[in-house]
Amino acid sequence: MTSLATLMTDDHRACDHALASAEKHVLQRDWSAASQALGHFADMLGAHFDAEEQTLFPRFEAATGMIGGPTAVMRAEHAEMRILLGNLEAAVDAQDGDEFAGEAETLLIMIQQHNMKEENILYPLCDARLSAQTGELVTLLAEQLGHRATTEITS
Repeated sequence: MTSLATLMTDDHRACDHALASAEKHVLQRDWSAASQALGHFADMLGAHFDAEEQTLFPRFEAATGMIGGPTAVMRAEHAEMRILLGNLEAAVDAQDGDEFAGEAETLLIMIQQHNMKEENILYPLCDARLSAQTGELVTLLAEQLGHRATTEITS
C-alpha cells in the first residue's frame, strides 16, 4: 500500500511540473498557452492545498492534539502561496514576462521550502500517527487530488 508521504510527495512533483510548463510558455511569450498551463497548475495546487486542509491536517490534528503546530504553519504558508499565485495570474493577464519571472521565482523558493518541511517532517508524522487510517486516507486524498485510478495508487 502506498504511504501518505508517497502520495502527497508525488503530487508535489506533479505540481512542480505544471508550474514549469507555465514558465516555459511565458518564456516563449505564448500567452494563451501560458494562461492555460497556469490555470492547470492553479487547479492542481488548489486541490493539493484543499486535500491537506480539509482532510489530512484535521485527521492529523485529531490524532495528535497538535492544533497550533506544524499544520498551522503549513496553512499560513498555503495562504501566502495563494497570494503569489494570484500575482502570477495577473502577470500572465498583463502579458508581463518580467513580472511573471519574479513572482514565479519567489513562489518556487517558497514551494521548495514548504515541500521540504512537509516531506521530511509532517508527512512522516502523518504516516506514523495515522497508520490505522492509511488505506482510507490514501484513497480519499487521491480522489481529492484528481487521481482517477486510485487502484493504481494504492496497489
